Amino acid sequence: MRNIFTTGIAFVWLTASAQAQSQTIPLNSDSYHLIDRLEVKQGQWARGFHSAVKPYSRQAVVQLTDSILGDPFVRLSPVDRFNVRYLRDDSWEWVPAVYPDSIPLLQLRTSELHAGQKQPGDSRRSWGPFYRKKNDAYYYQNEDFDVHISPAVNFSYGAETNTGELGKSFNPYVNSRGLEIRGNIRKRLSFYTYLSDNQAVFPRYIWEYDDQYQYTQNTDLGFAPFEGLTKRIAPRNPNTAPFGGADFLSARGYITFNALKIINIQFGHDRNFFGNGYRSLLLSDNSAPYLFLKVSTKLGPFLYTNLLTEFQNRQAALSSEILLQQKYTAIHHLSVNLGDHINVGVFEAEVYSRSQLELNYFNPIIFYRFIESYRGSVDNALIGLDFKGNFARRFLAYGQLMFDEFKISELRAGNGSWINKFAVQAGLKYIDAFDIPNLDLQAEMNLARPYTYSHRSGQTNYVHYNQPLAHPLGANFIEGLVIARYQPLNRWNLTGTFGLMEYGVDPPNRNYGGNLLKSYETRYNWPNQPPGTGHHIGQGLKTLVTYADVRLSFMFRHNLFLDFQQILRKSDSQTDRLRYNTSSTSFALRWNLPYRTLVL
Repeated sequence: MRNIFTTGIAFVWLTASAQAQSQTIPLNSDSYHLIDRLEVKQGQWARGFHSAVKPYSRQAVVQLTDSILGDPFVRLSPVDRFNVRYLRDDSWEWVPAVYPDSIPLLQLRTSELHAGQKQPGDSRRSWGPFYRKKNDAYYYQNEDFDVHISPAVNFSYGAETNTGELGKSFNPYVNSRGLEIRGNIRKRLSFYTYLSDNQAVFPRYIWEYDDQYQYTQNTDLGFAPFEGLTKRIAPRNPNTAPFGGADFLSARGYITFNALKIINIQFGHDRNFFGNGYRSLLLSDNSAPYLFLKVSTKLGPFLYTNLLTEFQNRQAALSSEILLQQKYTAIHHLSVNLGDHINVGVFEAEVYSRSQLELNYFNPIIFYRFIESYRGSVDNALIGLDFKGNFARRFLAYGQLMFDEFKISELRAGNGSWINKFAVQAGLKYIDAFDIPNLDLQAEMNLARPYTYSHRSGQTNYVHYNQPLAHPLGANFIEGLVIARYQPLNRWNLTGTFGLMEYGVDPPNRNYGGNLLKSYETRYNWPNQPPGTGHHIGQGLKTLVTYADVRLSFMFRHNLFLDFQQILRKSDSQTDRLRYNTSSTSFALRWNLPYRTLVL
């Protein structure tokens, strides 16, 4: 009874302290895995955020660590305690300086966790005014204002070999130098900005991907996954590595504040993510950042998200005298916790193109399908569902279902109608697998039928800056992924990502439904079949890819990582260009930047 009473007091304390507003933690598969792992170990959903809606606020993550430390039933390994301290040091300004005496367990555990620190986040050794805190090269703080400044660096160099003569042997690299600034005013209005200058030469399979989604033939353009406009770097040796490199700026920034106690508003230029998987079939962080206005309303077990975005259609040739065509998307997502173990979400999106904003889609509580019919529009409407369930403090089952167009009568007919455009995800996370501390496994399946997410033109397809907004493979694919993460010691992480992907490639002048840049009105009609039927996943030039990415990381200072990575990839395809094997080895030094790779 005493434990239940203490936990209740802790919950009241955490709820009462949740009125301020913080920046979000940049999307990062490594740190987000640690956060989601803690939520599963807690055996109930976090009180400060819904994990299907990313990114998370720093304040809410600190509140999760408070609830973990204050819960006598959560068993933490020594590595778990290190990770909890890492997350708190990373957002130290949101860690309370003191805790009430009425929560003795939380008070005791936090004092033990931060032993050796006068305040949370303190560095063991500072350089004058610099690095007084582990996470900040420099910070300034008073009761009205605080600002945090840190460098952002990624130096990576590797050696890649491919079978065949194309890209037989060359050296991929990444050279990124930037700055990250975050802060808040009176804990009411927070801000974040990031800017970096980048040069990179990517593995061959990245440039093959670019060949599909680079709709223009402008030789001055380069390609960088997850980014927008890039300039091409001419290849050093066109005979062996004709892909060249990319030179680009990367920038993100936003402000966020609470309009009411339960309503948060965020406006800026960044990415968003809906889901609990490695992939998202609703909205992922696969594309370049974009302008958005997000209104989040949290009331009890409900989190209602309204997201209004401006995307860029880059399918037309670029010109210095003409702006890129704009298109807009209005998104609703309602996430509901059904008790402590089940969560469901409902998603709808409307992609539209106007000479001005469509004010009808600004209504936060109306169904977009009604507006679409009411306006007599030909906009691109998508609806989806997501769900997750945690059990035994070890497992998280999750999934998504996305409908672009759907007719039950056509599905029952079983004739492969193109109208049935949908995508499906199913996954399972298993933490502390087989009773091995800090060994976490994840298995995931994704598929999308041909022509899903595509539309009549680049003004209404589910694409931003020539990159799909959901799954990077677009549509007309099925894939299986297995991810193993093992953290044997505090600062060492071993991560393996293994994939098997099957998809169809278009030969010249044909549209089999995988390339979202092509209009579905140009779809292929199978001979000896009724028009619009006979379509199946993998149609076209069948391509089968097996992928393995193994990475060993060592963090020898807070957010300063040394990575060793080995990629093995085999592509077996009915098109000659995509029939090759890849072996890529690289070393990287990362500082305040996430590890990212494009699994294709």
